[in-house]
Amino acid sequence: MSQAIHGVRHIIAVASGKGGVGKSTTAMNLAVALSVQGLKVGLLDADVYGPSMPRMMGLQNNPPSSEDGKTIDPAVAHGVKVMSMGFLVDEDTPMVWRGPMVQSALRQMLFEVTWAPLDVLVLDMPPGTGDTQLSVAQAVPLSGAVIVSTPQDIALLDARKGLNMFRKVGVPILGMVENMSMFICPDCGHEAHIFSHKGAEKAAEELKVPFLGALPLDLDIREKSDSGKPLVIHAPDSTPAKIYREIAQKVSDALSAGEEAATGPVKIVIE
Repeated sequence: MSQAIHGVRHIIAVASGKGGVGKSTTAMNLAVALSVQGLKVGLLDADVYGPSMPRMMGLQNNPPSSEDGKTIDPAVAHGVKVMSMGFLVDEDTPMVWRGPMVQSALRQMLFEVTWAPLDVLVLDMPPGTGDTQLSVAQAVPLSGAVIVSTPQDIALLDARKGLNMFRKVGVPILGMVENMSMFICPDCGHEAHIFSHKGAEKAAEELKVPFLGALPLDLDIREKSDSGKPLVIHAPDSTPAKIYREIAQKVSDALSAGEEAATGPVKIVIE
């Protein structure tokens, strides 16, 4: 039986079938874009074995705190509340934990962190369709999932599995994002489709889910992520930043539509 998180209006999962497709980068920029557009947003790094959000959000030296020793006040960066196992262990220390310990840590980060008040809590999920994904889907009422994939066939095979896993547990699919869709040469402007092109868009059409957008293989995305400076804020006029904002708008619209279908006319206000 899922349990709501006090003061959190919507919880969405950003997931992928496999690693290395840009899921965490998408989750971070989606969360920041939603915040920039006026929503109260949290970002939970649910990838216990490979946490990356402290570095990507520039929070290595600003960990969460706890005044009462019982609940955790999340770190805050770029207007977003952030929690991650990466705050609790050194970057070079592996998490050599069995499943029950991981599930316990996730429950603590979900229910023992002072998230409220939030319009949206974004979960950066680990890759795959294993125990963690199932446990999270059963622990909290997810408003939807965003599936991230590169356009190549091998990545899409696993993305389909991830999408169908959420469908099986009754989680709405908010849409698919195609990452590394193309590379545009900064010198000549030539567009190269290194990992194929429009594969995720075609898969979304076949699976009858929304296609949220296609992001290029872009040096600025990588550099800003590594330096803890989300592109949406630190290069707001760049093409990728505009695409992230468009994706965020589509996600907020889908959440509003789902809320309206369940309870009557409601609108998530983006100022």
